[in-house]
Amino acid sequence: MNRSAQAFYEAREFLITHREDYDTAYRDFRWPEIDEFNWALDHFDAVAADPRRGAARALWIVEGDGSDAHWTFAELSARSNKVANWLRARGVSRGDRIILMLGNQVELWETLLAAMKLGAVVIPATTLLTASDLRDRLDRGNARHVVVGAGDAAKFDDVEGDYTRIAVRGAPEGWHAYSDADAEPDAFTPDGTTRGSDTLLLYFTSGTTAKPKLVEHTHASYPVGHLSTMYWIGLQPGDVHLNISSPGWAKHAWSNVFAPWIAEACVLVMNYTKFDAESVLGVLDRCGVTSFCAPPTVWRMLIQADLSGLANPPAKVVGAGEPLNPEVIEQIEKAWGLRIRDGFGQTETTLQIGNPPGQTVKPGSMGRPIPGYPIELVDPATGEPATEGEICIDLSRRPLGLMVGYHGDDERNAEAMASGFYHTGDVGSRDDEGYITYVGRADDVFKASDYRISPFELESVLIEHPAVAEAAVVPSPDPVRLAVPKAYVVLAAGHEPDERTARSILEFARDNLAPYKRIRRLEFGPLPKTISGKIRRVELRGREAELHADSSAVAQGEFTL
Repeated sequence: MNRSAQAFYEAREFLITHREDYDTAYRDFRWPEIDEFNWALDHFDAVAADPRRGAARALWIVEGDGSDAHWTFAELSARSNKVANWLRARGVSRGDRIILMLGNQVELWETLLAAMKLGAVVIPATTLLTASDLRDRLDRGNARHVVVGAGDAAKFDDVEGDYTRIAVRGAPEGWHAYSDADAEPDAFTPDGTTRGSDTLLLYFTSGTTAKPKLVEHTHASYPVGHLSTMYWIGLQPGDVHLNISSPGWAKHAWSNVFAPWIAEACVLVMNYTKFDAESVLGVLDRCGVTSFCAPPTVWRMLIQADLSGLANPPAKVVGAGEPLNPEVIEQIEKAWGLRIRDGFGQTETTLQIGNPPGQTVKPGSMGRPIPGYPIELVDPATGEPATEGEICIDLSRRPLGLMVGYHGDDERNAEAMASGFYHTGDVGSRDDEGYITYVGRADDVFKASDYRISPFELESVLIEHPAVAEAAVVPSPDPVRLAVPKAYVVLAAGHEPDERTARSILEFARDNLAPYKRIRRLEFGPLPKTISGKIRRVELRGREAELHADSSAVAQGEFTL
């Protein structure tokens, strides 16, 4: 075991030992110094080589039809070695960029581990991407190889370029068949040393407000940086961890690769084409899930189902991706006797702020800074620390889990790392005990009658109404108040998008919000979202600017208070 691997394990054991002792963990934790380190070789394969640990279940995939399959650490180590040898023979070498576009299937994990062992750079991609999206990723990512499911291979027909085409589970003409890797030896010898500072991942963000950014992570920043995510969830060896997330996005790597496998827990995934709350509840029960993570969108759908039938709820339940509304937390606690522990992070980082096990959870709060993350709230006007301001990371104590930067974008890097802080672009407020409550994206917070409005706060009230499944609040131009809050609402099953429902929701908001925060306008309909599922409020703001550009008159399909 080299020094970097030893330091990694010491840091892991410290966090596991102090998993419920937040004060000690935050005060005394130090990121390990990482020099030569390849997580797939130095950690995953080391676990696999141990007879006891290697025999533990590492990956468990449940298909949409209820069938399932699983693999141990030892089996995945050997399978990824075969793939690494085969990819090397296809021309994949250290530093090459690979677009990896697969669903929740075993080949996804095999290829990721194989690429790490080779020292290649992975560009994760969702299967929802179009040909133009893929062309952008090939060009800006400078990709030389693509690994995709056979069903998506046709998307590359019009994507020109000199790149190796590898198809999984069937190969069209002109493509290499991934299944040929089965004939390779299951022992792998690396061609050189991997350094922690070497690039491992290039993530295209989901682009909620602009063209996707290209986020660069290393063999240290995600494989080791997710010690913070492991700590937040409270994962331990033997846990069965189910995370609802789609491949191609950073959260999938967070909770379906690094955090659980750092802890030597089992990654459980559901390979379904359409979300179904009853199916999720069935898997939680049947598979003995001990740890469950889902984004707020999924939690909001789950509370529409009958939660009382779950005999043995997971011991650990967490949410990330967007802030959790207090109503969701209360409904889960009522049904399962468990409080969902919220967490905050970004593609650019690992888990920054959260509620680790054993700590008081305040409804509506994201929790406190996670060990290793020096969080400051910075007043955007003065640049000084404040009780409410932009959530920032102090770069004088730079955490290992922070990205290298936005690849090839010096201007955006300068902006993101200005004045000695990494700027998240999110606004929060901190109470006397250090708990941070999410206010909103800096771009989403707006003024109405000179009062500052947090869309998240208003949305949290709206979803308490039984007719509301989801809501997004944006400013709507008004000649008197400058802007008024308008809600776009997705209705729960059994409710009609009519005036009676609208009146009930508007009156509920009036009774539960201060006068200056009242929802003045409401419209029913689906919410525009990125392909990763985040609400595009920027699109709704643009729509409002057009609808009410010249007048405060009621627009078609709009209801008013």
